[in-house]
Amino acid sequence: MSMLSRWLTPCVLLLTLAGCASSPEFDETGVDRSLTPKLAADRGEGVVGERVIWGGTIIDSQNLAEETRLEVLAYPLNSWERPRESGTAQGRFLVLRSGYLETADYAPGRQITVVGPVDALQDGRIGETSYTYPVVRADTLHLWREESAGASSGPRVNFGIGVIFSN
Repeated sequence: MSMLSRWLTPCVLLLTLAGCASSPEFDETGVDRSLTPKLAADRGEGVVGERVIWGGTIIDSQNLAEETRLEVLAYPLNSWERPRESGTAQGRFLVLRSGYLETADYAPGRQITVVGPVDALQDGRIGETSYTYPVVRADTLHLWREESAGASSGPRVNFGIGVIFSN
């Protein structure tokens, strides 16, 4: 084995492992993946207690006396459980999380994924329209990192040797 190959193999392996992006772990025990926020609202009180994993884009966030409430527009989740905004919206839901969340971080436009039981159904309004919100009591709440323009949500692995000059 030559000196070059003795060093090259471990370096390539190390670079390959460094390129692997890890995703958050979600406890999906007992989760009903077929239940969407729209379907939950349509089914009524029978969904209370069902454990779900939902995600989407935050529309509003408010700190209340003992908890934080997020209003979320739901989207289908990809294989990493991140919302896919390219999919069809699946309705709206509310998230309740005990304690204080910084609403500047949990701001409109940010993506989240939540795991927890449907705690209740709550009547509300969207503009002039009546709306029934499923309310999820968050056991797990993940705020996704904002992506820069043109970035994909897939794995980011790059191979190459070279020099890059930039300003």
